[in-house]
Amino acid sequence: MGNQRLCVTAATRLLALGCLASALCFVFFFGNREVSAQQTKPAGNAENGKKLFLSVGCYECHNREGQGGAGTGPRLAPNPLPFSSFIHQLRQPASQMPPYTEKVLSEAQVADIYAFLQSVPKPPAVSTIPLLQGK
Repeated sequence: MGNQRLCVTAATRLLALGCLASALCFVFFFGNREVSAQQTKPAGNAENGKKLFLSVGCYECHNREGQGGAGTGPRLAPNPLPFSSFIHQLRQPASQMPPYTEKVLSEAQVADIYAFLQSVPKPPAVSTIPLLQGK
């Protein structure tokens, strides 16, 4: 009975450490969304990017408009990461996301997906939705 309790305690600690490591990686890669003056936005085709986003399976974790999913991929749009952070996470993911190497997505295709994410409009302000204002 004592050994079982030790195993459960060790497993709980290991799970907590894994969650902490995942959270730190998420904050490291997604926490800073400021675009530096040196950062250039790639030219891309948003329409083609939306097709790619759906065809390569990005939507499965990040949903169809990049809004993120409950317990899966984080929100990507509107206001995506700076391109350099975006492509780094895409090519060398820090979490459970599979890597999308250049064999899977070319630089031009990544630029198209990024253009799509940039094209996603921001949701309306709560103050502009009458139903939410009790009107």
